[in-house]
Amino acid sequence: MSLSIRPASDCRFDLVSLGECMVRLSPPGHGRIEFADTLQVHVGGGEYNVAYALSRLGLRTGWTGALVDNPLGNVVLNHARAGGVDTEYAVVLPYDCVGREARVGLNFTEVGTGIRASVTMYDRGHSATSKMKPGDVDWHDLFTTRGARWLHTGGIFTCLSDSTKLVTAEALKAAHNEGTIVSYDLNFRAKLWSSEDAIATTRPLVKYIDCLIGNEEDFQKVLGYEVEGAGDDNLKDLPIDSYKKMVRRVAKDYPNLKVIGTTLREVLSASENNWSAILYWAEIDTFYRGPTFDRLIIEDRVGGGDGFASGFAYALLTGTDPQTAVNLGTAHGALLQTTRGDTSQITLKELQHVASGGGARIVR
Repeated sequence: MSLSIRPASDCRFDLVSLGECMVRLSPPGHGRIEFADTLQVHVGGGEYNVAYALSRLGLRTGWTGALVDNPLGNVVLNHARAGGVDTEYAVVLPYDCVGREARVGLNFTEVGTGIRASVTMYDRGHSATSKMKPGDVDWHDLFTTRGARWLHTGGIFTCLSDSTKLVTAEALKAAHNEGTIVSYDLNFRAKLWSSEDAIATTRPLVKYIDCLIGNEEDFQKVLGYEVEGAGDDNLKDLPIDSYKKMVRRVAKDYPNLKVIGTTLREVLSASENNWSAILYWAEIDTFYRGPTFDRLIIEDRVGGGDGFASGFAYALLTGTDPQTAVNLGTAHGALLQTTRGDTSQITLKELQHVASGGGARIVR
């Protein structure tokens, strides 16, 4: 039992992601932005993080988005290339020396602790990626001539502008027509678009998607599906059986969906979360539950969901079963939150150790 994934020998890439990659600036430790005299530089973006993580795990990945031809653009390119992520299909726009026409998006992130939550402040207006338009990327060359086994994108890219909505539709159709697996992380961001706009935009796209990722808020805000009895943002009151019923409604309405995944996060504090995940395999109408990490110590929660997505994509691209896929996804999301920054610093050996139940005894 597996997805019908194109053979690796027929494709240049195992996975390509489509999305914005930003430069992140964070105060050291748990400092506040307004009092910082030093900001640490990180690189990341919801879709980019998946390609970067899978490259670290040994797969052949690429990223497409847009940058400007200046030192900040080079920060992103250098990060990708150092991690083995191909940037051939990235769109590079000229820099007008001011940033009126296009710029590299920034985000300022405070890493919370205890009762003080982590906070992200976006500074991404007029970014180069938001300026992308249909025709900027040669999808035929990527999916047909070169070949890609998997395309990953999501709601964060889609919502950036009216033109990125069109680019998402263009990319998903091209990948679907070529037999490339498509995964899509709903990733609702209230700061970037309204629920009404998200629903109107996303519903027509689902017919091109194979693997759908989202939590209960994402399904409500982006697709319009309610979870009965869900009334707590921390998932303390989320009835799992009601969530499963909702997932089955989604699968019935969109029979093309093969896999639906979600992370389960209970926020005890900014420093400790209970963490797990569920994967639904539509072909046999079965849910698979990942390991539960109770009182997971959080170093930086940003990117945990991308860790889950990349972990289960790795498993499916390497031909494993659904239970192994959700185990690797859950473990990878947990491990990613033990390091600072958006992108994965996890090795395949570490991932396999934790996913198989291994502990944190010192390695000598």
